Amino acid sequence: MSVDTAAAAGPLKFTHRETIIIIAGLMLGMFLAALDQTIVATALPRMASDLQGVSHLSWVVSAYLLTSTAVTPIYGKLSDLYGRKLMLQIAVTLFVLTSLLCGLATNMTQLIVFRALQGLGGGGLLAMAHATIADVISPRERGRYQGYIASVFAAASVVGPVLGGLFVDHLTWRWVFWINLPIGIGALIASQVTLKRLAAKRLRHKIDYLGAILIVSAVCCVLLVTTMGGAEVPWDSVVIKALGAGALVLFIACILQERSASEPILPPRLFSNQVFVVANATNLLTSICMLGGIVFMPLFLQLAYSMQADASGLMLIPLTGGTVTGAISAGQLVARTGRYKIFPLVGLATSTLGLFLLVTVTPQTPLALVCAYLAVNGLGIGLIMPALLVAVQNSLDPRDLGTGTSSITFFRSMGGSFGVALFGAVLIGRLNGLIARIPGGEALGNSPGTDLLHAGPDAIASVPPALRAAVARAIAEAFHDLFLMAAGLSLIAFVVTLFLKELPLRTSTGAPGAAAKMVAAALAD
Repeated sequence: MSVDTAAAAGPLKFTHRETIIIIAGLMLGMFLAALDQTIVATALPRMASDLQGVSHLSWVVSAYLLTSTAVTPIYGKLSDLYGRKLMLQIAVTLFVLTSLLCGLATNMTQLIVFRALQGLGGGGLLAMAHATIADVISPRERGRYQGYIASVFAAASVVGPVLGGLFVDHLTWRWVFWINLPIGIGALIASQVTLKRLAAKRLRHKIDYLGAILIVSAVCCVLLVTTMGGAEVPWDSVVIKALGAGALVLFIACILQERSASEPILPPRLFSNQVFVVANATNLLTSICMLGGIVFMPLFLQLAYSMQADASGLMLIPLTGGTVTGAISAGQLVARTGRYKIFPLVGLATSTLGLFLLVTVTPQTPLALVCAYLAVNGLGIGLIMPALLVAVQNSLDPRDLGTGTSSITFFRSMGGSFGVALFGAVLIGRLNGLIARIPGGEALGNSPGTDLLHAGPDAIASVPPALRAAVARAIAEAFHDLFLMAAGLSLIAFVVTLFLKELPLRTSTGAPGAAAKMVAAALAD
C-alpha cells in the first residue's frame, strides 16, 4: 500500500488564522447536528399526537440514533481513506434531503422510516467535524479552541428549544425538519471554501459491510427489547427472550467478524487500548442519561406542569447551557493543565447530584428551582464529554484517528438509543402500573400511560376531576423513577472512570515517531 508524500512528511501544519477558518467551516455542520437534538425533543409530543403514534414516540429518536450509530464507524473508516471533507459533505447532503422527507411525513411509520434515513447523514456530521479538528489541532492545544466549538452547542441549546416550541405552537412541527435545509446548504458551501487544504487520500480499501450489518442488527434487537418489553409484550414473553438471544448471537458474530476482517469497522486492536475502552464505557453510560434527559424532560414539564411546547422548550436552556459552560471550562483547563481524568470524575459526580435533585421535583416545586437542578445536571455532562474525546484521540495511532474518533460518536449514539428506548418503556410501564393502583383508575383505559403521553399539556385536564390529584402524583413518581435510574447509571460510570489511565497529552497532531514509521513503510513498499 502506498503512502503519499505529504503523509510521509508528517502531519500538516496550520497557522492560528488557518485553524480558525477551518473551525468556522465546520461550525455550521456541527450546528446542524446539535440543533437536531434540541429542536426535535421539544416537538416530539406534538408529532406523536398529530400522527396518532404516541406508543412509538421513542422510535422517532431511536430510529435516527440506530442508523447514525451503525454508519458512524463507516464514516470514520472512509474518512481515513478518502478524506474528511468529502465524507462531511456526503453527510450534510444526506441529512438535508432526508430532513425534507421527515417534514413531509403523513403518519408515524413514515416519520420513523425517514428519521432512520436521516440518521445515515447525521451519523457523519459530528464524527467528521471532530475528526477534522483532530487532524488540525494537537490534543494539548485543543482546549484553546473549545470556546469556538462550544459556542455552536450554546447557540443550538438556546435556539433549538425556542424554535421548536414556536414552530409547534404557531406554525407546524414540520418546520423543525425544514429549518435544516438553509442551514445545510450553508454548511456545504462553507466546507467547500474552508477545507481546501485537507488533502483526500486515495488508498486501496475494503469496507467491512458485514460487520456494519451485524452491529446494527444486534443493536436493533436490544432496542426492540427495551422498547417493547413491559409496554407491548411482557418482559418474560417468548418475543423478548428471542430478541435477547438474537442480540447475544449477533454480538458474538460481530466480534468474530471484526477479528477476521482485513479492515474491520471497529478494529479489535482498539479494544486493547485501555484508555479507549474505559473512555467509551463512560461515554456509553453518560449518553444513556443525557439523551434520555433531553428527550423526556420536555414531556415531564408538559405533563407535570401543563406547559405548552414553547415553554417546556425554554426550560431546556439551563440544561444545555450548563452543558456548554462545562464543556468550555473543561476544554480550557485541559489545555492549561495537560490533564484530563479529573474532569469526567467531577462531571459525573455533579451530574449525579443534579439527577438526585430532580427526583425531589413535584408540580409544586418552583420552576426557578427546577432550572437550577437542570443546570447542575448539564454542567456535569459538559465536563465529561470534551475530556473523554481528548483522552481517546490522544491515545490513538494516526492511522486509527478517524475510526477511533468516530467511535466516540458511535458509543454516544448507541447509549442514546438505549436510553431513549429504555426510559420510554419504563415510563409507560410505571405509569400504567401506578394508575392501576388508583381507585377508579380503570376508567382511564387499558394503557393510561400511553394516553397521558398522547395528551401532553392537556393530560391532567383530560382526567376526571376526582382522579386528577392521584394521577398527577403518579406522573411525578413515574418520572422520579427515571431520574433515579439515570442517577444509578451515572454512579456506575463514575466507578468505571476511576480506571481511566492518564497519558501525557501530545503537542502535535501525529503520534511520536509517526512520520518516521510512515517513511519506513513507504520505503518498504
